[in-house]
Amino acid sequence: MTFGIGRILLTEAEIRQRIGDLGGQISQDYAGRNPLLVGVLKGVVFFMTDLLRAITIPVSVDFMAISRYDPQRQAKGSVRLTKDLDEAVESRHLIFVEDVVDTGLTLSYLLRVLRARNPASLEVCVLFNKPAHRLVDIPLKYKGFDLPDRFVVGYGLDYREAYRHLPFIGELKPAVLQLT
Repeated sequence: MTFGIGRILLTEAEIRQRIGDLGGQISQDYAGRNPLLVGVLKGVVFFMTDLLRAITIPVSVDFMAISRYDPQRQAKGSVRLTKDLDEAVESRHLIFVEDVVDTGLTLSYLLRVLRARNPASLEVCVLFNKPAHRLVDIPLKYKGFDLPDRFVVGYGLDYREAYRHLPFIGELKPAVLQLT
């Protein structure tokens, strides 16, 4: 077992199977439309890479990056765009790809930014949905897994930049959180 992980909630095989299903659905829904998949660095890289491998139609890819200022560390701080898209999105079919949606505040902000650029369509594909703390209702057309209200890491999700590399989703032991 990896240091600090209490239990594994989703195995690598379960994650890969679900991503394959999502890729198949996107391929079917967007056949002939060459959608632009947009992700936010860094956490989405793992999911985006595997999702791209599972999609069987031509797609384009672009990334955004954000920084968050939150003095109380409550995920309610202000968001600032630090890297914008390289591609023009007007009249394009966009799929916003996200690793995890928790409160929905950051995603809501980014979707407003993208909608203001007049895409032909805009849908959301999220691998991990954590609805317990949702503050903003966001339609998730493509959803991988609902996760419990626990501190989880792995497959792109990190704790202070650690554990992101794990191929599974594991629950972080409370003792690890108390150490910092």
